[in-house]
Amino acid sequence: MPSPPVRRHSYDPRLLEGPIVRSLVLLAVPIMGANILQVAYQLIDAFWVGRLGADAVAAVSVSMPIVFLSISAGMGFAIAGTTLIAQYVGAGDRAMVDHVAAQTLLSIIAVSAVLGAAGFVLSPYVLDLMGVTPQVHHAANAFLRITFIGLPFMFAYFMFQSLLRGVGQVTVPLYIVAATVFVNFWLDPIFIFGRFGIPAMGVMGAALATLLAQSLAAAAGIALLVSGRYGIRLSARAMRPDFAFIKRAFHLGYPASIEQSARGLGMTVMTFLITSFGTITTASYGVGTNVLNVIVIPAMGFSMATSTLVGQNIGAGNLPRAEKVARLAAIITFCTLTFVGLLCFLFADKIAAFFVPEDHAVIHEAAIFIRTVSWSFGFIGLQFALMGVLRASGNMITAMIISLISQWMLQFPLAYVLSSRTSLAAHGLWWAFPVANVATALIAAVMFARGDWKRRQLIPATPEEAQEREIADQVVL
Repeated sequence: MPSPPVRRHSYDPRLLEGPIVRSLVLLAVPIMGANILQVAYQLIDAFWVGRLGADAVAAVSVSMPIVFLSISAGMGFAIAGTTLIAQYVGAGDRAMVDHVAAQTLLSIIAVSAVLGAAGFVLSPYVLDLMGVTPQVHHAANAFLRITFIGLPFMFAYFMFQSLLRGVGQVTVPLYIVAATVFVNFWLDPIFIFGRFGIPAMGVMGAALATLLAQSLAAAAGIALLVSGRYGIRLSARAMRPDFAFIKRAFHLGYPASIEQSARGLGMTVMTFLITSFGTITTASYGVGTNVLNVIVIPAMGFSMATSTLVGQNIGAGNLPRAEKVARLAAIITFCTLTFVGLLCFLFADKIAAFFVPEDHAVIHEAAIFIRTVSWSFGFIGLQFALMGVLRASGNMITAMIISLISQWMLQFPLAYVLSSRTSLAAHGLWWAFPVANVATALIAAVMFARGDWKRRQLIPATPEEAQEREIADQVVL
């Protein structure tokens, strides 16, 4: 006797009708919570590894840019998946929602397996190229190799989060991340220092704890997708490779991968420039970036919520509502982060002292950095919201170009010129941040106002268009 079909949760109708602010908050708050918990992952590892000494901390520090670049190379599929899922949800096409989910998950696991294998083999040579000292090299190599082994699990969970975000289900990933953060916190001291008969593994133990926690998260995510309970259902048939679709998803997602990779390289370049000004400037930059990382969390939350709402309304053919979502999201993030920036400006000294309570020179310089940057926080929110609109409509190349201009044509050249060619010296580094933030937000606003994003069509509106697209894909192949 055949088993009864699994009952799915319906797509949330509130995302396509009713008050827009409520819909934004319903999506943005859980996303922000999940982002905060992701930061907790890093803080927990830093807390335990810090008890091993400077060499252990250095081993993790030199490894993270390599890991970030590897993750960036594959995340384009996740962004493409979110965009396509949202639009097909808006169009009410459940079959294509399932197909997109299966093919993007299959693609990202395949990409991560290749990246993981390459990283495992090449990690010692990359560390040699970086000039890592012998006392740090062994621990860093062990950390990297365990991390690369776990890359498919990490990517699978990121894909699960992206897919559910596309259908508007954002609370389930939050619960899973919360559970795995607890698991990671419990496993870290066991594997790092050795307990319950498990030998001490040092830095490698931190990587192993994270691998196990992320494996549990990936397993839970895939199990939920297979169950079909949250608007997406994976099946063995849907997982058969559809190379025409994979090619389409790649062309949609590769600009996002380039954008994220360029950001990772940009962080490294800026660090080299800042460290040339000495310890106090470097430490002040560390304090300031901690503040910026906190500011980015709500900006990213609203950006992702905006992408989902705009994408679903584009798919439903409701462009006026999509544009209204975009404008409200931009206003909310600009006003909210401007207010936060005002608070940071007023209490900059106290914020800096929270991170370095005993070093008055660093507190003074970090407070200058915070005050210099804080007035532009609203423009960060505006930029993130409008970039979310561009991605939701499939304008990935436009978003990539804006991001590359922001870092490589504005922020870095400004930082170099203002710090080395003017009397501002190190303070010129700080001024490069707000100038780039304002300029990037204005560029994004101009691209949004032009309205090209409303004319891009990712999904066919009729069965005839779908058949034409399928024939075209086969011809290309």
